[in-house]
Amino acid sequence: MTILDSINLFEIPAEAEAIRPEVREFLVKELAGVPESVKARSWGGYDAGFSRKIAEKGWIGIALPKEYGGGGRSAFTRYVLLEEFLNFGAPVGAHWIADRQSAPLILKYGTEEQKRFHVPAICRGEAFFCIGMSEPEAGSDLAGIRTRAVGNDGGFLLNGRKIWTTNAHRCQYMIALVRTSGGPGDRHKGLSQLIVDLSLPGITIRPIKDLSGDSHFCEVFFDNVQLGPDALIGQEGEGWRQVTAELSLERSGPERLFSSIILLDQWLDWLRASKGHAASSTLLAGKILARLAPLRSMSIAIQSKLTRGESPEVEAALVKELGTTLEQYIPAAIADDIFAREDPRAPGELLLTLQYLTEISPAFSLRGGTREILRGIIARGLGLR
Repeated sequence: MTILDSINLFEIPAEAEAIRPEVREFLVKELAGVPESVKARSWGGYDAGFSRKIAEKGWIGIALPKEYGGGGRSAFTRYVLLEEFLNFGAPVGAHWIADRQSAPLILKYGTEEQKRFHVPAICRGEAFFCIGMSEPEAGSDLAGIRTRAVGNDGGFLLNGRKIWTTNAHRCQYMIALVRTSGGPGDRHKGLSQLIVDLSLPGITIRPIKDLSGDSHFCEVFFDNVQLGPDALIGQEGEGWRQVTAELSLERSGPERLFSSIILLDQWLDWLRASKGHAASSTLLAGKILARLAPLRSMSIAIQSKLTRGESPEVEAALVKELGTTLEQYIPAAIADDIFAREDPRAPGELLLTLQYLTEISPAFSLRGGTREILRGIIARGLGLR
């Protein structure tokens, strides 16, 4: 039994749950022998070969329409898949963004040609997307966009920079939020979303090494990049409305709860195997589970809203804020538990996983929207500002 089996307070439809045993059986075999410290990277881990394997099983785009190469299953079926991928530490980073938000965005706002070209390739595990939102000068202010696309006879001429762009050096495409009219002072007005082919001339991508030694974040430079008129997604100037809906997909999923779950399971396994572990360890495990269970239920409830076509911006911000706070708490609390012992010796692999999570966890409250931005969204939604 995994930790996931202990926090099932919200019932997922039986037809969606039916896929869980098959997925677990596949992952147990596929990930046999992979160190837990590697599994802990999961949705940040990049393995294009693994992505193609699960695409062959129909597990990328499983909730997308069959006419565009998807599986035509329910969004809850996809939710179960994601939980198991994270629960077992599968390296899903290659296709994660394309499956989670790029394909749904294109299906909602794109032209028929864009849908036919991009979505089937995503479902086959052949096209990977990154997100071009954050910029160096804007900090956490997403509306302070300076990257500009100017309309011309060929379509759009793109100039500017994006930063913290996950796996840009390994992706074929970026969906970029850019300014097509006005200036930064216009805030939400004049913003548009463009599909950028990252193989085009004038694009430079520089990976950024993080504290853990990984290089999945990137800075991307656009120097007179000529895009065709078909690069535009949706309506010009409607980028803010579109990206707000997109962020609900990014902020509410299980990846905002389970980034530390591999470490949690390792630690619990160690406690079970240890004789006479402190009562404080049992109390800590209870505290973590008591916070994780309702958060999972909230995340699933948001999935219900998304399934009904709603855009639960405030609810998604709340789950992301509370979820990443818990994700950051877990490695800190487990470290305190281990090193407060008279004999702090723990399995080496557990300590390696703890080291990785300790180094990377500060980013949990940055990616997908900073804590301050999310609290502002929540406060506005509650009528407090």
